[in-house]
Amino acid sequence: MPVVSPRPGILSEAFAADPYRHFARLREESPVHYEPAIDSCFLSRHQDVKRVLTDHEMFTTRTLQARAEPVMRGPVLAQMTGAEHTAKRKIVVRGFTGQALQHQKRAIHANAAELMAPFLSRGRMDLVNDFGKPFAIHVTLDVLGLDTKDWRQVAAWHSGVAEFITSMALTPERRLHCMDCAEQLEAYLAPVIEQRRRHPGEDLISKLCAAEFDGIALSDRDVTALIINVLAAATEPADKTLALLFKHLIDHPEQMAQVREDPNLLTAAIAETLRRTPPVQLIPRQAERDEVFAGTTVPAGATVFCLIGAANRDPDAFTAPDTFDIHRPDLGTARSFTALFSYSYRQVACSAE
Repeated sequence: MPVVSPRPGILSEAFAADPYRHFARLREESPVHYEPAIDSCFLSRHQDVKRVLTDHEMFTTRTLQARAEPVMRGPVLAQMTGAEHTAKRKIVVRGFTGQALQHQKRAIHANAAELMAPFLSRGRMDLVNDFGKPFAIHVTLDVLGLDTKDWRQVAAWHSGVAEFITSMALTPERRLHCMDCAEQLEAYLAPVIEQRRRHPGEDLISKLCAAEFDGIALSDRDVTALIINVLAAATEPADKTLALLFKHLIDHPEQMAQVREDPNLLTAAIAETLRRTPPVQLIPRQAERDEVFAGTTVPAGATVFCLIGAANRDPDAFTAPDTFDIHRPDLGTARSFTALFSYSYRQVACSAE
């Protein structure tokens, strides 16, 4: 595997500060980029990323056993395959769709109004820290059936879990902190799970406690891992996506006006936000055998990081890929990539421009 040293380095703070400046060069000059510091390669072309993320036999989620499972307290959905993945994903998704979502609408509106109220007289707010983060955790706790008064503590524990998952490297002190957060979150959830097994309700935790796979009830470990999985997936990308959605619409007032006139266009605006500035920037996989990309062999056992931001702006896949356009004909999840877990460059979020 060749070693290519871009300027700045892909793991550098300078790269993290504005990765979009460098994605075109990576696609053109180093589509299979090797980073010896972490013994991993990075793929930036759309066709290569699509191949990795759709070939589940050749590119597995084994790497998540080390990157996620220790703090998730068990296997996460992304590690599962086949019938197990289908069954457990269906249980989780039902908590956020259909009738369950209809029941949540009133609480969602109430949460939004309560969080926005203190800022209305000021006329300005930080969409990520003042609204996005607390809003995402409030809504998720409501769906799970957890007490929203605990949101700050749950958010602090979750922050440690997210740091463990998203960091390329952790000092021993930070690793210890992250593991402590995971253990405290698990301890917080244990009596809740026990209570929901005895007295189930309509919340998602109750549904997980009552669920079965192959005729066997999910263990406390399974339920705990899925709860933390939901916390990570529902809260980690949401604040960034919300802020970036507003940023793009404010930067494109004509499209903002169209969305305000026709709220049905909001779906396309969100999809285009996820394409152009995805909150998920890196998705890891492990190669199960030697594979060739752009004339370069990726050896069996290698960790492969898919550069989602680069793939979503590949001109071979999208017309005028750097342009924000909610009416683009090539928009859709079949082309652009999103995912449940986000990874950072040296703990620096690179989803905002």
